[in-house]
Amino acid sequence: MKIHRIEYDGFGHGPNVTRSVRPGPRPVFSLLCMESVVHDAYEAQDDSCDAQGDSYDGQDDSYGVRDTRALAPRALATEAVHAGREDLARLGLHAAPIDLSTTYPSYDSRGEAARIDAFAADGAEPEGPPVYGRLGNPTVARFETALARLEGTESAVAFASGMAALSAVLLVRNALGLRHVVAVRPLYGCSDHLLTAGLLGSEVTWVDPAGIADALRPDTGLVMVESPANPTLAELDLRAVAHACGSVPLLADNTFATPVLQRPAGQGARLVLHSATKYLGGHGDVMAGVVACDEEFARGLRQVRFATGGVLHPLAGYLLLRGLSTLPVRVRAASASAAELAGRLAADPRVDRVHYPRIGGAMIAFEVHGDPHEVIAGVRLITPAVSLGSVDSLIQHPASISHRIVAADDRREAGVSDRLLRLSVGLEDVEDLWTDLDRALGR
Repeated sequence: MKIHRIEYDGFGHGPNVTRSVRPGPRPVFSLLCMESVVHDAYEAQDDSCDAQGDSYDGQDDSYGVRDTRALAPRALATEAVHAGREDLARLGLHAAPIDLSTTYPSYDSRGEAARIDAFAADGAEPEGPPVYGRLGNPTVARFETALARLEGTESAVAFASGMAALSAVLLVRNALGLRHVVAVRPLYGCSDHLLTAGLLGSEVTWVDPAGIADALRPDTGLVMVESPANPTLAELDLRAVAHACGSVPLLADNTFATPVLQRPAGQGARLVLHSATKYLGGHGDVMAGVVACDEEFARGLRQVRFATGGVLHPLAGYLLLRGLSTLPVRVRAASASAAELAGRLAADPRVDRVHYPRIGGAMIAFEVHGDPHEVIAGVRLITPAVSLGSVDSLIQHPASISHRIVAADDRREAGVSDRLLRLSVGLEDVEDLWTDLDRALGR
């Protein structure tokens, strides 16, 4: 029995291979002051951190030009704890405050008018004190700053959910008349549905990675990929995909990997999408989405957020900022357990195939010989539920839940078989998790 994964040779699918994957040492990288990042000068570094122990080089793994304000290199764990909180000591605070205000007093109505006019013109964050909750919130802004720093981008814009974030990206491009999207399956089921149904007026062309360049049209506004993909964990060569996109923005869904395992912006993606509900929050108690990107694109996203109202609640922003502080620890610990479980499942005769990504991570997909629904019904410690990335382990049947909304033929063509189960490994003891899986798999 072998662990299978889909490899891509340049752009195309390669054979499934066996690979022993274990989490390596902590990644270390250098971060810039937000003002010093130049969004249109990508460096040609591969700053993804694979599970064999490769590390970010820590020198040129962001966008291009540095200035004298660049920070000294800091470990990912250090940045996760401190980003977005640098001003707290000066304010006499230790924990980040929660600002629940929906509106803010101002006795300078002329000044307010000028600030609102400026925002309407270019979407830049208003200078000075807050104006209104739909324009921005200080607590949410802390999370946005921290996430941008972790992903190595100029900016980040948070939304009420991952789907709200993706919708905002599509609306920004649609407003320019660029309604065509090129996408690679599999994607998260609701992302697939949003594109396929054309609910926002977009048109999608589904391609294999090798077909991206040929599918581009004058009205193509976006190329969308997910790596590792939901739910098959197939991986893409993001740098090669970004090259194929030319001048068309590449959006990479980084929900499964998180910036702990890879940073797509350093490989050419202009937009990095997260369902922050998952690993960024990490405790199954917050729903949110966020797009890390350059400041130019962020301005358009803020305008859409203001107009459509898909804002993130301040309490959610606070929980996300708190969640980021433990993100590296959680991802590494869960990844170690996942790698162990993937090996045991691969050696189990009751399991037909195991999918586990090259870069590691806490997600496993496996296909059983028997009835997958019996496995779902048989777990006791692991929670049978949709979603992922929580401190507790979750298992679900994609063909019944997360990808049910995708047409059956499209699901199967993308590798989402009816016998596939998706396991999000949490922080429980690995022996307890295996005992539960072993019992649920039955004879």
